[in-house]
Amino acid sequence: MPGTDERIEQARNLYERAVFGGDAGALADADLGLDAVEADLALARGRVIHARFLEQGDEDPRELELFERAVQLYRTLGDVRGEGESRFWVGTFHQVVRGDDDAAVPSLEQSYALATQAGDKLTMSYALRHLGIAEHRAGRLDTARERLEASVRLRREIGFLPGVAANLVGLAYIAAGQDRHGEALALVEEAAAIAEASGAQGIMRSIDEARTQL
Repeated sequence: MPGTDERIEQARNLYERAVFGGDAGALADADLGLDAVEADLALARGRVIHARFLEQGDEDPRELELFERAVQLYRTLGDVRGEGESRFWVGTFHQVVRGDDDAAVPSLEQSYALATQAGDKLTMSYALRHLGIAEHRAGRLDTARERLEASVRLRREIGFLPGVAANLVGLAYIAAGQDRHGEALALVEEAAAIAEASGAQGIMRSIDEARTQL
Protein backbone atom coordinates (compact mmCIF):
# COMPACT_ATOMS: atom_id res chain seq x y z
CA MET A 1 0.00 0.00 0.00
CA PRO A 2 1.47 3.40 -0.92
CA GLY A 3 2.69 5.63 1.91
CA THR A 4 1.58 9.19 2.57
CA ASP A 5 4.44 10.80 0.64
CA GLU A 6 3.79 8.52 -2.33
CA ARG A 7 0.09 9.34 -2.33
CA ILE A 8 0.71 13.08 -2.25
CA GLU A 9 3.26 12.81 -5.05
CA GLN A 10 0.82 10.69 -7.02
CA ALA A 11 -1.85 13.38 -6.55
CA ARG A 12 0.55 15.98 -7.91
CA ASN A 13 1.26 13.83 -10.95
CA LEU A 14 -2.44 13.25 -11.51
CA TYR A 15 -3.06 16.99 -11.29
CA GLU A 16 -0.50 17.54 -14.04
CA ARG A 17 -2.11 14.82 -16.15
CA ALA A 18 -5.45 16.58 -15.81
CA VAL A 19 -4.23 20.14 -16.37
CA PHE A 20 -1.53 19.60 -18.94
CA GLY A 21 -2.53 16.28 -20.45
CA GLY A 22 -6.26 16.90 -20.61
CA ASP A 23 -7.05 13.75 -18.64
CA ALA A 24 -9.91 14.95 -16.42
CA GLY A 25 -10.49 11.42 -15.19
CA ALA A 26 -7.18 11.61 -13.33
CA LEU A 27 -8.77 13.92 -10.78
CA ALA A 28 -11.00 11.16 -9.39
CA ASP A 29 -7.93 9.03 -8.75
CA ALA A 30 -6.25 11.99 -7.08
CA ASP A 31 -9.24 12.44 -4.78
CA LEU A 32 -9.12 8.79 -3.72
CA GLY A 33 -5.44 8.99 -2.89
CA LEU A 34 -5.89 12.15 -0.87
CA ASP A 35 -8.92 10.70 0.92
CA ALA A 36 -6.68 7.84 2.04
CA VAL A 37 -4.10 10.34 3.32
CA GLU A 38 -6.81 12.27 5.16
CA ALA A 39 -8.19 9.08 6.73
CA ASP A 40 -4.76 8.01 7.98
CA LEU A 41 -4.07 11.50 9.35
CA ALA A 42 -7.46 11.76 11.08
CA LEU A 43 -6.94 8.39 12.77
CA ALA A 44 -3.38 9.22 13.84
CA ARG A 45 -4.30 12.68 15.18
CA GLY A 46 -7.29 11.25 17.04
CA ARG A 47 -5.03 8.69 18.75
CA VAL A 48 -2.63 11.43 19.84
CA ILE A 49 -5.51 13.43 21.32
CA HIS A 50 -6.72 10.29 23.12
CA ALA A 51 -3.26 9.71 24.60
CA ARG A 52 -3.29 13.31 25.83
CA PHE A 53 -6.67 12.65 27.47
CA LEU A 54 -5.23 9.62 29.28
CA GLU A 55 -2.38 11.80 30.54
CA GLN A 56 -4.31 14.95 31.43
CA GLY A 57 -7.97 13.93 31.70
CA ASP A 58 -9.35 16.77 29.56
CA GLU A 59 -11.85 15.85 26.84
CA ASP A 60 -11.15 17.32 23.41
CA PRO A 61 -14.23 17.32 21.12
CA ARG A 62 -11.95 16.97 18.11
CA GLU A 63 -11.18 13.38 19.10
CA LEU A 64 -14.58 11.95 18.22
CA GLU A 65 -14.84 14.15 15.12
CA LEU A 66 -11.53 12.82 13.82
CA PHE A 67 -12.38 9.17 14.45
CA GLU A 68 -15.80 9.53 12.82
CA ARG A 69 -14.23 11.25 9.83
CA ALA A 70 -11.77 8.37 9.51
CA VAL A 71 -14.67 5.86 9.59
CA GLN A 72 -16.45 7.76 6.82
CA LEU A 73 -13.39 8.00 4.59
CA TYR A 74 -12.25 4.40 5.03
CA ARG A 75 -15.77 3.17 4.35
CA THR A 76 -15.96 5.24 1.16
CA LEU A 77 -12.58 3.90 0.10
CA GLY A 78 -13.63 0.32 0.78
CA ASP A 79 -10.76 -0.05 3.27
CA VAL A 80 -12.18 -2.67 5.65
CA ARG A 81 -9.10 -2.78 7.86
CA GLY A 82 -9.00 0.99 8.27
CA GLU A 83 -12.71 1.20 8.96
CA GLY A 84 -12.45 -1.55 11.57
CA GLU A 85 -9.62 0.23 13.37
CA SER A 86 -11.31 3.63 13.30
CA ARG A 87 -14.62 2.16 14.53
CA PHE A 88 -12.68 0.70 17.45
CA TRP A 89 -11.49 4.19 18.35
CA VAL A 90 -15.01 5.61 18.12
CA GLY A 91 -16.07 2.95 20.62
CA THR A 92 -13.07 3.64 22.84
CA PHE A 93 -13.89 7.34 22.92
CA HIS A 94 -17.40 6.63 24.16
CA GLN A 95 -16.20 4.05 26.69
CA VAL A 96 -13.04 5.67 28.04
CA VAL A 97 -13.64 9.39 27.60
CA ARG A 98 -17.40 9.53 28.10
CA GLY A 99 -17.83 6.41 30.28
CA ASP A 100 -20.77 5.33 28.11
CA ASP A 101 -20.66 1.60 27.39
CA ASP A 102 -24.10 1.63 25.77
CA ALA A 103 -22.78 3.99 23.10
CA ALA A 104 -19.44 2.19 22.86
CA VAL A 105 -20.49 -1.44 22.41
CA PRO A 106 -22.09 -1.17 18.92
CA SER A 107 -18.93 0.43 17.50
CA LEU A 108 -16.72 -2.12 19.24
CA GLU A 109 -18.80 -4.99 17.86
CA GLN A 110 -18.63 -3.52 14.35
CA SER A 111 -14.89 -3.05 14.77
CA TYR A 112 -14.44 -6.70 15.74
CA ALA A 113 -16.49 -7.90 12.76
CA LEU A 114 -14.58 -5.73 10.29
CA ALA A 115 -11.19 -6.58 11.79
CA THR A 116 -12.05 -10.28 11.58
CA GLN A 117 -12.97 -9.83 7.93
CA ALA A 118 -9.65 -8.06 7.29
CA GLY A 119 -7.58 -10.51 9.33
CA ASP A 120 -6.43 -7.68 11.61
CA LYS A 121 -5.68 -9.60 14.79
CA LEU A 122 -4.38 -6.57 16.69
CA THR A 123 -7.62 -4.62 16.27
CA MET A 124 -9.59 -7.78 17.01
CA SER A 125 -7.70 -8.07 20.30
CA TYR A 126 -8.40 -4.46 21.20
CA ALA A 127 -12.10 -4.75 20.39
CA LEU A 128 -12.40 -7.92 22.48
CA ARG A 129 -10.59 -6.27 25.39
CA HIS A 130 -12.94 -3.32 25.46
CA LEU A 131 -16.01 -5.49 24.96
CA GLY A 132 -14.76 -7.45 27.96
CA ILE A 133 -14.46 -4.23 29.95
CA ALA A 134 -18.08 -3.41 29.11
CA GLU A 135 -19.17 -6.87 30.23
CA HIS A 136 -17.19 -6.53 33.46
CA ARG A 137 -18.80 -3.19 34.26
CA ALA A 138 -22.21 -4.72 33.61
CA GLY A 139 -21.46 -7.49 36.12
CA ARG A 140 -21.36 -10.27 33.51
CA LEU A 141 -18.08 -11.71 34.72
CA ASP A 142 -18.14 -15.01 32.83
CA THR A 143 -18.60 -13.25 29.49
CA ALA A 144 -16.02 -10.62 30.43
CA ARG A 145 -13.53 -13.38 31.16
CA GLU A 146 -14.22 -15.04 27.80
CA ARG A 147 -13.64 -11.77 25.93
CA LEU A 148 -10.38 -11.00 27.70
CA GLU A 149 -9.06 -14.55 27.39
CA ALA A 150 -9.77 -14.46 23.64
CA SER A 151 -7.93 -11.14 23.44
CA VAL A 152 -4.96 -12.62 25.33
CA ARG A 153 -4.75 -15.53 22.88
CA LEU A 154 -4.64 -13.15 19.91
CA ARG A 155 -2.05 -10.94 21.56
CA ARG A 156 0.19 -13.86 22.41
CA GLU A 157 -0.14 -15.08 18.83
CA ILE A 158 1.06 -11.77 17.36
CA GLY A 159 3.65 -11.12 20.08
CA PHE A 160 1.95 -8.06 21.59
CA LEU A 161 3.31 -8.66 25.09
CA PRO A 162 2.44 -5.32 26.76
CA GLY A 163 -1.15 -5.95 25.65
CA VAL A 164 -1.02 -9.44 27.16
CA ALA A 165 0.11 -7.95 30.47
CA ALA A 166 -2.69 -5.37 30.41
CA ASN A 167 -5.30 -8.06 29.82
CA LEU A 168 -3.93 -10.25 32.59
CA VAL A 169 -4.52 -7.39 35.01
CA GLY A 170 -8.11 -7.22 33.84
CA LEU A 171 -8.48 -10.98 34.25
CA ALA A 172 -7.09 -10.68 37.77
CA TYR A 173 -9.85 -8.27 38.75
CA ILE A 174 -12.43 -10.61 37.24
CA ALA A 175 -10.95 -13.58 39.13
CA ALA A 176 -11.11 -11.60 42.36
CA GLY A 177 -14.73 -10.72 41.63
CA GLN A 178 -15.45 -14.45 41.32
CA ASP A 179 -13.66 -15.24 44.61
CA ARG A 180 -10.73 -16.90 42.83
CA HIS A 181 -8.20 -14.90 44.88
CA GLY A 182 -5.22 -17.20 44.44
CA GLU A 183 -5.65 -17.11 40.67
CA ALA A 184 -6.04 -13.33 40.78
CA LEU A 185 -2.69 -12.89 42.53
CA ALA A 186 -0.99 -15.32 40.15
CA LEU A 187 -2.33 -13.38 37.15
CA VAL A 188 -0.97 -10.12 38.58
CA GLU A 189 2.48 -11.63 39.04
CA GLU A 190 2.45 -13.09 35.53
CA ALA A 191 1.45 -9.66 34.20
CA ALA A 192 4.32 -8.08 36.13
CA ALA A 193 6.87 -10.51 34.70
CA ILE A 194 5.67 -9.90 31.14
CA ALA A 195 5.54 -6.13 31.60
CA GLU A 196 9.04 -6.00 33.04
CA ALA A 197 10.44 -8.19 30.26
CA SER A 198 8.82 -6.05 27.57
CA GLY A 199 9.62 -2.66 29.11
CA ALA A 200 5.94 -1.78 29.55
CA GLN A 201 6.34 0.70 32.40
CA GLY A 202 2.89 2.18 31.83
CA ILE A 203 1.37 -1.22 32.57
CA MET A 204 3.45 -1.54 35.74
CA ARG A 205 1.46 1.31 37.29
CA SER A 206 -1.74 -0.69 36.77
CA ILE A 207 -0.08 -3.79 38.16
CA ASP A 208 1.09 -2.00 41.31
CA GLU A 209 -2.43 -0.67 41.81
CA ALA A 210 -3.86 -4.18 41.39
CA ARG A 211 -1.40 -5.53 43.98
CA THR A 212 -2.72 -3.08 46.57
CA GLN A 213 -6.39 -3.79 45.79
CA LEU A 214 -6.45 -7.57 45.39
